[in-house]
Amino acid sequence: MKKLLFLIILFFQNIILFAQETGGDMSFDERIESGFAPVAKVVTDIVFFSIPIVGMDVPIVIIILLLGALYFTLYNRFANFRLLGVAINAAKGKYDDVDHHGADVMAGDPTPGGDIFETIQTEDVIGEVTHFQALTAALSATVGLGNIAGVAVAIAIGGPGATLWMILAGFLGMSSKLVEATLGVKYREADENGKIYGGPMYYLSKGIKGHFGKFLAIFFAIMVIGGSFGGGNMFQANQAAAQFKLLFNLQSGSAGFYFGLVMAVIVGAVIIGGIKRIGKVTERVVPFMAIIYVGAALVIIFLNITTIPDAFVQIWNGAFNADSALGGFIGVMIVGFQRAAFSNEAGVGSASIAHAAVKTRFPASEGIVASIGPFVDTVIICTMTALVIVIMNLKADLFSYGDVINKEVLLNATGERMGGVDLTSLAFDAAIPNFSIILTIAVILFAFSTMLSWSYYGLQGWTYLFGRSKISDIAYKVLFLVFVVIGSSASLGSVIDFSDAMIFAMVFPNIIGLILLAPQVRKEIKRYLVAIGHTKE
Repeated sequence: MKKLLFLIILFFQNIILFAQETGGDMSFDERIESGFAPVAKVVTDIVFFSIPIVGMDVPIVIIILLLGALYFTLYNRFANFRLLGVAINAAKGKYDDVDHHGADVMAGDPTPGGDIFETIQTEDVIGEVTHFQALTAALSATVGLGNIAGVAVAIAIGGPGATLWMILAGFLGMSSKLVEATLGVKYREADENGKIYGGPMYYLSKGIKGHFGKFLAIFFAIMVIGGSFGGGNMFQANQAAAQFKLLFNLQSGSAGFYFGLVMAVIVGAVIIGGIKRIGKVTERVVPFMAIIYVGAALVIIFLNITTIPDAFVQIWNGAFNADSALGGFIGVMIVGFQRAAFSNEAGVGSASIAHAAVKTRFPASEGIVASIGPFVDTVIICTMTALVIVIMNLKADLFSYGDVINKEVLLNATGERMGGVDLTSLAFDAAIPNFSIILTIAVILFAFSTMLSWSYYGLQGWTYLFGRSKISDIAYKVLFLVFVVIGSSASLGSVIDFSDAMIFAMVFPNIIGLILLAPQVRKEIKRYLVAIGHTKE
């Protein structure tokens, strides 16, 4: 472990020397951006191929994601709402005595007259983390800057109405998350040391027989690696660096680069330990940062309670009566759905990798727990951010909706261009003076925890493709840390385009697999609900 950390530090030391030796008029940040922007454009054009609907170009991937979520909601008879209480109780550990037990509850006790507690509690149970740890590890990948910066981008582009479509997408996403997390556990593998390998790579290749399943698994593995470098890494590092530079008014062209180096070293110190260490860190960091952020948002909303009715009117009217400047009704809906999907990743398949590591005998137990994720991430936290921005824009006229250049907001008063996290910071500061200091801490924690979980996601895809060896492990982790630095240095426009493309590309193989394997999920849900006594056979 010490040798790996030493190699990482030595690697970045060489990067610094290279940056100093390569002269020129451009800063290191600018050189990285000039090389990265063309790559981001090509990838984005491919993934977000669109078709015209009601005069609006709609990306095919968004259509697939939404129709898939709607199908799973109907197919499982609104389990996203119906089983929310079970999900909360399972996450709290209420059913652990049944869930972790070695006896087969469905088949009946093999010793008539006795009960299942005659056997050892952990017999036949594999896994590395608890339900709560798996949930927080997955949440740490989704409750991040998508909730802070992504929501701001959605509202800036689509207006207040985008909020309503984000909430709807969050509810539908609960169904997709339930299905993919259940399959992640059902088809997972464990090595001789008890280390878990799971996620779409495994349920696609094992659940769908033949070359087609194998092709989908390989395609997903490639995309999850790209997603870990993009949305799970570069976007987080970029916005954390932006908030840090804004707070301290750092004008240096290489400030992002040096911030990225520091962040990379800190992230590297944690990801070396794998999912167990990540789970231990996220179960403390995620609730803490969520409470701080949501608490501050609630304070602002409460202090401006008289403005809430006007804010809701803007959100409702904007969702259905959007003007052409914002892309019309379809345009606002697409923006809201797209930002929600980027934030909660439901249907993308990534979270099933973290959920696969849970200690359980019943795959559906973790699928049901996983459905909490989009509810917390999108329905609660994203809505809090949106309300703060809409309310404060009503009071202080911070910016004009739709006045956006390359994912950056053009302010009316000064003409200053600001990114997503800058806009959220502006809204919070307008309500609570100097809150940007606390927001900076929250942003860095959000970015940090998200990068931890996505490093695990990407590593699982990497090992699926290149094997489970120490060299393979080290190679991926070093590459991941390099992208922390690149993300801190590039512009928001390039980073967010690349991040969206990589994450949404994972949708194509994953949704196909989820639909084909949905009957397996329904069986697992019934099996688990009978086991815990929620329903009868």
